[in-house]
Amino acid sequence: MVIDLNADLGEGYGIWRLGDDTALLDIVTSANVACGFHAGDPVTIRRTCAAAVDRGVAIGAQVSYRDLAHFGRREMELEPEELCAEVLYQLAAVDGIARAMGGRVSYVKPHGALYNRICRDEVQAAAVIDAVADYDPSLPVLTLPGSVVHEAAAAAGVPTVNEAFADRAYTPAGMLVPRREPGAVIHDVAAVAARARQMAVEGSVTASDGSSVPLTARSICVHGDTPDAVLLAQGVRDALLAAGVVLQAFT
Repeated sequence: MVIDLNADLGEGYGIWRLGDDTALLDIVTSANVACGFHAGDPVTIRRTCAAAVDRGVAIGAQVSYRDLAHFGRREMELEPEELCAEVLYQLAAVDGIARAMGGRVSYVKPHGALYNRICRDEVQAAAVIDAVADYDPSLPVLTLPGSVVHEAAAAAGVPTVNEAFADRAYTPAGMLVPRREPGAVIHDVAAVAARARQMAVEGSVTASDGSSVPLTARSICVHGDTPDAVLLAQGVRDALLAAGVVLQAFT
């Protein structure tokens, strides 16, 4: 069993700091670096990429809607060309900084509302995939197992990687429970760690209605902006290692 442990990092902006990136980078194997559209700024991106390179942590571009006011968590209606261009802009910016720090972007992970939207919206999914294909079609895209992103990516020759969320609730259909609903985000360290172990070892997740949903994932995410994110990530790491799981980036 080989699993990648990823977290959303570099989500500070200007004088505001969000999460403990340094501590999380000592725990995870992949870092989803905010690209400046939902969070992040040039200095934060530079520091996050440099710290990831120092620790041998894989760098991913966490592309999003241009939505600083709402942290990229509201859906937006964009023409495909505009969405493609905005994703391409973000990807190129973070990869350029990562390369200057001695690393590179090795995968793409959409953020927030964009992530959820392209799981079901074929048009927006194709726009995001087109941006990745234009920049570097070898870059994998993280998405849910049942996402329509897989079809769009296959058509464009872009690889995909299945992802699961240890700290998020799931619907019986295998999608994420919307954040506006009670219990959508799980904060209990023991519960999050147990869910991660279930995902990795049993290939399933317990949905919000108590049913067991099959789930095959190569990467498991713990959100970096969640309170006690470091404790949650450490709990997940410890539970996976105790179960005999090898923690290794997928890139």
